[in-house]
Amino acid sequence: MIHAAVMGYGTIGSGVAEILDRNSVQITEAAGEEVALKYVLDLRDFPGSPVEDKIVHDFSVIEQDADVSVVVEAMGGLNPAYPFVKACLMAGKHVVTSNKALVAAHGTELLAIAREHQVNFLFEASVGGGIPIIRPLYRCLKGEVIEEITGILNGTTNYILTRMDRAGVSFEAALKEAQDMGYAERNPEADVEGHDTCRKIAILTAMATGKEVNYEDIYTEGITRITDVDFQYAEKLGASVKLFGSSRIDGEQVHAWVAPVMIGRDHVLYSVSDVFNGVMVKGNMVGTTMFYGSGAGKLPTASAVVADIIAAVRHKNMNIAIGWSEERQTIAPMDTSSYRYFVRVDGNCEENRSRVEAVFGKAELTVLDGLDEFAFVTEKMTEAAFKEKAVEFDSACQAFGKKGILQMIRAEL
Repeated sequence: MIHAAVMGYGTIGSGVAEILDRNSVQITEAAGEEVALKYVLDLRDFPGSPVEDKIVHDFSVIEQDADVSVVVEAMGGLNPAYPFVKACLMAGKHVVTSNKALVAAHGTELLAIAREHQVNFLFEASVGGGIPIIRPLYRCLKGEVIEEITGILNGTTNYILTRMDRAGVSFEAALKEAQDMGYAERNPEADVEGHDTCRKIAILTAMATGKEVNYEDIYTEGITRITDVDFQYAEKLGASVKLFGSSRIDGEQVHAWVAPVMIGRDHVLYSVSDVFNGVMVKGNMVGTTMFYGSGAGKLPTASAVVADIIAAVRHKNMNIAIGWSEERQTIAPMDTSSYRYFVRVDGNCEENRSRVEAVFGKAELTVLDGLDEFAFVTEKMTEAAFKEKAVEFDSACQAFGKKGILQMIRAEL
């Protein structure tokens, strides 16, 4: 019998306990041994719950119990998750986590400690919730040269953008709706400013390159400046707006970023809506593959955690070759990335249309009734080139009393 412990009895921790109980027969068959939950570490007591008799408040109980060989970290954040996980690995215990902040900040060190002690640090649930994506990268696609990973990696922002698209509501109204339904926190900054997506694409980029990726090197832009007017233009263009975390890999050059992108109906991620996540992976041989499903939630995320528990049990005396080295992967500056750009311009007048052609070249213009503005989509150019043209265009417009560019969204149309 394998004895396991869960640290944190919140949404994910309680989900893991539930699955270990409800699917015990299937888990035993898959793992080759029965997996029994021995401890649940939490500050609370949970009287009357199924784990009432397993609750402990002192981490050292788990750390010092030699019978506990697998520990699930479901506390979130970095403190005390980081020191607790590190201590468990150094004590020769396998650790499974869903904590993307922990993996993004300390994954390199924790993977090295796991290798040194011949145990495993597994984190399938840290990206994409219940969607299998980490394991396919180090198993199914191991023989591929990964050229691109692009994903809709945050259910909260995807729900907000879906509501803005389908219902025509403002960002503020869609955010409040998401909060009322429990999809968004009272303080939604980590989601709507793109920080959650940033950590996830950093982990995926590290998996693809085999090198450490510092998430702070990744350009990150959230969805707070996207408006309902942007979606009105998108509808005319047969498009939508999604928050992408993307990593484009060309040999040693890696462009990684997080930003809203306007995409057409033919894009493989166009139909990923509401709270669902989708990850597109391009390999040099297999081409484009797509992973889709519940990117968060109690049982989908806990399911991925339990799959890692099974993997740890099946490899209880060896370290699985997963993760990345301590060598740092350089991320190319955002200014060197190339895109097309959706641009909204103040003043639907002949002078401004002429200025667009003079600065950006010929472009098909899109107009919405009742608005003193218009929009166009540029040809593909580097971010640096677009910034130069934007400054030139704004200066010309301001000389004639117009604001110039009202909005810019990177586009894949």
